[in-house]
Amino acid sequence: MANSHEMRVVGFMDDDDRLHGHVLNGLPIYSPADLPSLVSSLHIATVLLAIPSASRYRRNEMIQQMRRAHVEVRTLPSVSELAQGTVSTSDLRELDIDDLLGREPVNPNLLLLGKAIHGKVVLVTGAGGSIGSELCRQILAVGPVELVLVEQSEFALYEIHQELLGRVGEAPVILHPVLASVRDRHLMQDIMRRYRPDTVYHAAAYKHVPLVEHNPVEGIRNNTLGTLVAAEAAAAAGVADFVLISTDKAVRPTNIMGASKRLAEMTLQALSAAGSQTRYSMVRFGNVLGSSGSVVPKFRRQIQDGGPITLTHPEITRYFMTIPEAAQLVIQAGAMARGGDVFVLDMGS
Repeated sequence: MANSHEMRVVGFMDDDDRLHGHVLNGLPIYSPADLPSLVSSLHIATVLLAIPSASRYRRNEMIQQMRRAHVEVRTLPSVSELAQGTVSTSDLRELDIDDLLGREPVNPNLLLLGKAIHGKVVLVTGAGGSIGSELCRQILAVGPVELVLVEQSEFALYEIHQELLGRVGEAPVILHPVLASVRDRHLMQDIMRRYRPDTVYHAAAYKHVPLVEHNPVEGIRNNTLGTLVAAEAAAAAGVADFVLISTDKAVRPTNIMGASKRLAEMTLQALSAAGSQTRYSMVRFGNVLGSSGSVVPKFRRQIQDGGPITLTHPEITRYFMTIPEAAQLVIQAGAMARGGDVFVLDMGS
């Protein structure tokens, strides 16, 4: 950074009182309380947050303090990247969406993560979506024998397949990218028979509430009938576990999207009650930070466009989890299923 033509470092900040007034690499060390006056006297535009080991609560405290001084806040890459000495000014990034989470991430139960995945053939529908793609990342890390990526969008399938290829380590997982719609009964039957998955995670869905309101027939076809097609094909192929990614909007639904997902849940419960050998389960969760359709990307676009931010209600409270948390909880819930279960994820407080 010292050789950068884009940034000029004018000092350091540290909350350790013993360091204030000292010099590091020829630059003074200030107290965070000095930031407002330093912004005007030194014309500071950007503050780099360089404490990767800080807790999320502490990071949020510092971010709020810096924001009150009206400066841009950027963060440094991970500790491992810093240790490698490969970081340049182009690697400095804006705050990650996950930085907005007002709590520490929840650590998964590793035994549950591995129960339905390790050493098995796993299939994910909607593999290129925000939830489906994170499911694939988490599944890959647990060590399946094969991972089947089912996606109807060519571009989304290409993106996640290329990313996962780069993540495959010394114990290679066989990846199968499959272009297919879950509404195609014959194709889904062929896919299930060909790959014989042990576990299926059904993430394929239309989930944008306004769009499904405008296109109710397609919403029902994809979310409800697509689930039926995939579930029946899985049962015919002897799949052990079938997990539906559902939503809290399926509870007493007030819109077409929520109703279509509730019908999908009821479909699986009916199949389970009919004595299917496949264990069907459903996992409901609410707002996921950064997922397609989430309010956070919408807020970010509105801020970039100069505002205003549109809220459902000025006093509304939203509870969030991160995409990795959601994916890990889906996998863990599916591992606990006995058949016909509906799991509701605790969104925290």
